[in-house]
Amino acid sequence: MVSPYTAGCRFCLRPYLIRLYPIDYEAYVKQSSISHNLDPYLVCAVIKSESNWDPEAESNQGAQGLMQLMPETAQDMIAKGLVDGGGYSADNLNDPATNIEFGCAYLSYLLTYFNGSTDSAIAAYNAGMSNVDGWAQQSTSLHNAITFPETQAYLIRVNNAWVRYKTLYPDRFV
Repeated sequence: MVSPYTAGCRFCLRPYLIRLYPIDYEAYVKQSSISHNLDPYLVCAVIKSESNWDPEAESNQGAQGLMQLMPETAQDMIAKGLVDGGGYSADNLNDPATNIEFGCAYLSYLLTYFNGSTDSAIAAYNAGMSNVDGWAQQSTSLHNAITFPETQAYLIRVNNAWVRYKTLYPDRFV
């Protein structure tokens, strides 16, 4: 049986899904993912979920760019030595290369903080580390412990996008 995600199927969903799940700024994603030891498909999923690949996106709270970073978070990544402040400026978060570098540094920091728990890192990217610390103390799965509906939906959205990117572009980052 031919998968509807592969080329050569009769009623192929792939062209439609590729339009829904593009990969822009591929070189920046690859470079920063390697630098921060991240799965580039996860980075793509976060970008898709945060800004839908719009480098000019800005939230009501002031998060900016592709990976929707707060300037304070970017500054913190410099202070922790995770991003070279001479090469990247926290004041330039609408620049795709800069935003992806800071976003990857932050995502990697969260993964390290949560001992490799991708779900915890994704939830913290959306809701903050202290909230996830509290939810992790519950005697249930993280998803069930999350008290913010937005974060529950975000966790599902990022994980679904992550699977989609790996399925649609299996050899893209080899």
